[in-house]
Order: sequence, then C-alpha cells, then structure tokens
Amino acid sequence: MMDYTRFSIGLTGGIGSGKTFVSDIFAELGAAIVDADVVSRGLTMPGGAGIEPIRKAFGEAFIGADGALDRAKMRERVFGNPAERLRLESILHPLIRDICFQQALEADGSYVIFANPLLVDLPVWKGMGTRILVVDCPEPLQVERVMRRSNLSAEQAKAIIAAQATRQQRLARADDVIVNDRSADEVRREVERLHTVYLKLAQEAVLSGKR
Repeated sequence: MMDYTRFSIGLTGGIGSGKTFVSDIFAELGAAIVDADVVSRGLTMPGGAGIEPIRKAFGEAFIGADGALDRAKMRERVFGNPAERLRLESILHPLIRDICFQQALEADGSYVIFANPLLVDLPVWKGMGTRILVVDCPEPLQVERVMRRSNLSAEQAKAIIAAQATRQQRLARADDVIVNDRSADEVRREVERLHTVYLKLAQEAVLSGKR
C-alpha cells in the first residue's frame, strides 16, 4: 500500500458538515476531487468489485434484486455493531483506497483533494493528504441537516454521527478548518482563501521536486 506523495489535501468532516458543498467549490476553482463516497457507491453498484466479497461475508440478503448493495439493510446491520462494521470496512476500504490512489495519479487539476468522511477514522487512509482540512459544524446543526437530507429520525442521525470520529478527534488532526455554520457566501470566501494558499503550496512542492 503506497502513500500519495504529491501535494494534496485530505478533506474530511462528519456527516452533514457540508463536505460536498465545500469540495464542489474547490472543484469550481480548479482542484481535482477524488471522492471516496463516490468510489464506494461504484463498488457497491451492480457488477461493482465490492459486491461478491460482501455477498460472501454477509449473505445474499444484503444484495438487492438489482444486484446492488441494499444500503438500508446494511446500515441497520452495521451501525451499533462495531464488529460487523469493521468487517464491512475491511472489505471496502482497501478497494476504495486503491481506486482513489489511481484516480489521484490520473487527475488533472491544480492539486488533488481526497474527500473522505473517514479520513481520520481508519488507519488505511493514513498518508492520503499532505494537509488535512476539516469541515466542521456544531452537532445540533449536523443532526438537523442529516434528518432533513436523509429523512431520518434524530436518534438515527445521532447514531450515525456517534459511529464516526468525534469533532475533537477530527479537529486534533486538522491543519485547516472551515466552520460551516455560516452563509454560503461566507463559506465560499473561506474556500477561496484556502485555495490561494494551497495553490502556493502546490507550486512550492513542484519547485522542490515533490511533484
């Protein structure tokens, strides 16, 4: 397992923090986004490389009639059950990492951003990001967003949040933080400011021979 050695940003944050909104702005500004969630969905679609290992580990009941992972059923199985969650992660995350690494090597952009909600949660993601950017927001706002976006109860939203790294754990690893409890325009200005910083760092990395 190799680390991505070129200048890159590891973008992370809890569910409902607004990572996608932030990464979309970075993409508009010219950064190349490698999104672990998008890769994961591809692996668990019909014919995806994750389907057969999941079928063998969990059984046919977790594969839908269309051949895709039954996400709702799997969510019920793994949330609140650390052993089962670890089993699923051990199947998917090495596959996701390999694809993300390859996408980063092939990316065409000012620099690469690895967007990954579990970047600081799992050792498999160590080394993916020269700097860590955390998108943060207060937990009540996080719960509200998850409930609204995914049509979940407060209890379900809190269970998902509890299964991820804590805000404190993410912030302890952060080189940069965007607090996403403000207007879209304010968040955009902060992304633009960081993009300018990252462009300079990426250029310095090129000059030093690291890219």
